[in-house]
Amino acid sequence: MSRKRYIVHVDMDAFYAAVEQRDNPKYRGKPVIVGADPQEGRGRGVVAACSYEAREYGIHSALPISIAYRKCPHAIFLRGNMRKYVRVSRQVFQVLESFSPDIEPISIDEAFVDISGSYHLFGTPAETCIKIKKAILAATGLTASIGLAPNKMTAKIASDLEKPNGLVIVEEEKLLDFLHPLPVGKLWGVGKRTKEEFAHLGIKTIGDIARRDIQELRQIFGKNGMHIWKLSQGIDPRKVKTVETVKSIGNEHTFSKDELDINTIKDTLMRLSEKVSRRLRKAGFKGKTITLKIRFADFKTYTRAVTLAEPTNFVKDIYQSTWKKAQTFSIRQNPVRLVGIQVSQLSQEPSQGLLFKKPFPETEKIEKLHLAMDEIKEKFGEHSIKHRK
Repeated sequence: MSRKRYIVHVDMDAFYAAVEQRDNPKYRGKPVIVGADPQEGRGRGVVAACSYEAREYGIHSALPISIAYRKCPHAIFLRGNMRKYVRVSRQVFQVLESFSPDIEPISIDEAFVDISGSYHLFGTPAETCIKIKKAILAATGLTASIGLAPNKMTAKIASDLEKPNGLVIVEEEKLLDFLHPLPVGKLWGVGKRTKEEFAHLGIKTIGDIARRDIQELRQIFGKNGMHIWKLSQGIDPRKVKTVETVKSIGNEHTFSKDELDINTIKDTLMRLSEKVSRRLRKAGFKGKTITLKIRFADFKTYTRAVTLAEPTNFVKDIYQSTWKKAQTFSIRQNPVRLVGIQVSQLSQEPSQGLLFKKPFPETEKIEKLHLAMDEIKEKFGEHSIKHRK
C-alpha cells in the first residue's frame, strides 16, 4: 500500500505589512500599505502589500497607489525594507526545515511542505501543523495560515479559507466533501474567462465540474478541460519539489499544423515568454540561461541557449533571447511543428528594485509593470492583456 500523503501549505499573513506592524507598535490595528510613494494621490507606483485593516477599504496588492490613497488617505504608507523582509523569511524557512526536508518555496512568504515522512516525530499531522504555527510565531512574532491536505492543490485552497492565522485540515476521506461545494474559481487554472464559460454551462461549483462528462469538458476546453476535471475529482499527484529539484521553468506549444508564418511563430514565442515570465515571478525565481526548443516538420528537434550577465524574469528579455535564436534557423523555408522556452540557472534572490529600492529606475519601472499585468491576468484571464513585441 502507498503511504498517505500529508501536504502542508504555509502562507504568511499580510507578510510585509505584518512585519512593519510587528516592528512599530503605532502601526498595529491600523491600515498599513507597503509600496510606492502615493504623493497625495499623484503617485504612479503600485501596492506591494497591505494589512488586513487596509483590505477592508478594498485595497490589495498591485492596486495603483493613487487609487489606494483615494480609498484610504489616512492609511500608513511605507516604502518598505526588502532586506528586512528577506531576513524574516529566512527565519520562517528555518522553522519549516526543522519539521521536514521536503520544502518547495513558492515565494518569499509561502511554501509547500511534505510532512508525510516526518509528522510522526511531532505527533499527528494536525498536531504537526499546530506546532509549525507556534514555532513560526515564536521565531518571528508573526502568524501564518496553514492548509493540510492529501495534495498540493487542496492544501493551497485550504490555507486561504480562514485567514489570518487560520488552520484548515482536509482529511483524505473527506476530500471531495471539502472541494465540491467550493466555487469553480478556487481551482488552479480557472480564470475569469473560464468561469464565464462554466457559468454558461450552468457550472458554478467544483462539484458541478466533477459531475459533468469528462469528454464533454475536453471537447469544450481541450486538454485544460481534462486537467480541470481531474482537479475537481481531487486528483493532483504533483510532488513537493525541493529547491534542489527545481532546475528550470518552461513552457512549449505544438502547432495544430506545421507552421511557416513568421508572425504566428513570433506571437507564440511572445505568449510562451509571458507564461514563463509569470511562472518565474510566482515562484520567486529569476534565471540566467534562456533556452529555445524548436521542432520542425521532419521531427528534428534542436535547442539553442543564451546565458545572460544577470538573472531575469522579464518578458522582453526572454522573448528577445529566444526570437534571436529562432532566427538562426531557416524558419521561412522549414515548417515548424513545436516551439518551447525554458529558463534555468535559477536563483531565489528577491528583486531589490521591486517597489523598495531604486538603484535602476528603469528596472523598477519594468518590475512594476510586470506586477500590475500579473494582477490583471490573475483577475481577468491569461489573454486579458499582453506585452508588445
